[in-house]
Amino acid sequence: MSAASQSPRPSAARHPAERTILLTLAAVQFTHILDYMIMMPLGAGLMREFNLSPAQFSHLVAAYGGAAAIAGLLGGFFLDRIDRKRALLWLYSGFALATLACALAPSHHALLAARLAAGVCGGLAGSVVVAMVADVVPPERRGRGMSFVMSAFPLATVAGVPLGLALVNHFGWHAPFFLLAGLAIPIGFGIARFLPHRAPDPAARLISPMTQMRGILAERVHWRGFAVTAGLVTASGCLVPFMAPSLVANVGISDARLPWIYFCGGVATFIATPIMGRLTDRHDKFKVLAWITLPALVATLLVTRLGPSPLPLVLAITTLLFIGMSGRFGPANTLVVNAVEPRFRGGFMSLNSAVQQGAGALANMVGGALITRDVSGRLVGYDRVGWFATAAFILTVVLAHRLRAAAPHAATNAPFVLRT
Repeated sequence: MSAASQSPRPSAARHPAERTILLTLAAVQFTHILDYMIMMPLGAGLMREFNLSPAQFSHLVAAYGGAAAIAGLLGGFFLDRIDRKRALLWLYSGFALATLACALAPSHHALLAARLAAGVCGGLAGSVVVAMVADVVPPERRGRGMSFVMSAFPLATVAGVPLGLALVNHFGWHAPFFLLAGLAIPIGFGIARFLPHRAPDPAARLISPMTQMRGILAERVHWRGFAVTAGLVTASGCLVPFMAPSLVANVGISDARLPWIYFCGGVATFIATPIMGRLTDRHDKFKVLAWITLPALVATLLVTRLGPSPLPLVLAITTLLFIGMSGRFGPANTLVVNAVEPRFRGGFMSLNSAVQQGAGALANMVGGALITRDVSGRLVGYDRVGWFATAAFILTVVLAHRLRAAAPHAATNAPFVLRT
């Protein structure tokens, strides 16, 4: 029996301060993820509005990740040297302004520039959020804490994406970004009111930013963590942006029925995510990741080969895909963050965010390069994307196994073990 199963597992209700902090961080993640995800169901409409090719649309999606990757590289030099709360306040304010700029964008190029700005601020904010979860939640509850914050993903699909599509149908594609900019105002006040100040580690202030960066990059286990993150996001990065356009063009799902895909998938994922969190805390995190990868892999091979199909069948396959795809993030992120020494956590998570966003952006562009549109309007090559995503799923499990071998404590609830 593991240490986690022997020790009592307090409920979230016994930790009201911790719960409030996690709710605030989840709200930040909700808007950050929704800002990224809203581009995906808007794909068909934006491609018509601006007369974009699949490759041009992939650039719009990839712009956010590419900008976040560059910002993450720079953030690795300073995020361990400043107060986490202050950093998040500034970054989230910039994210809100950039999202407002997306809403006001009059052209494809203006929207692209706004997406770049949103990526810089949103990507760094996301890395600070994950670092704060690891700061405030002890190892025995960290899987649930991480999964709780990551539940922002299914909540964004349940509430945000269908609402965004409804707003698009009634007011145009600008409306969802106005909604996000409005939501950012009360969430910003929540950051100021509820999040604790987390002073930087004194050791980080005694060394130069370059020395701190060298310390992060010198740890071999950190590179294994980066590799797990890259593999984790590659599958979704190439697959998900083109799912909605493919369902419309190839499967025959109308724009009016498209919200049902995200609603059903989001509800199922919202239910499954806490279960994944509990399993992550009770069992080997690598094994949880490996098992949840199986349904994601099966659903990927099915959804990328769908032709005209009835809505119930499509819903069953896409819902399975949502559960498997999002369920991987809780155990994988917990495994990675557990392997990092606390004094490196902020800088590492910033670099990890850069890896995540960069790999996602590259995967977006790979997906765009593999897909073309034929004379009838159908998208050709989505099955090739499916094979590419399948390889990424398998590679992620292999890389996670290597990380566990280098840092066995990361897969359990044991405290960080200083490597010598």
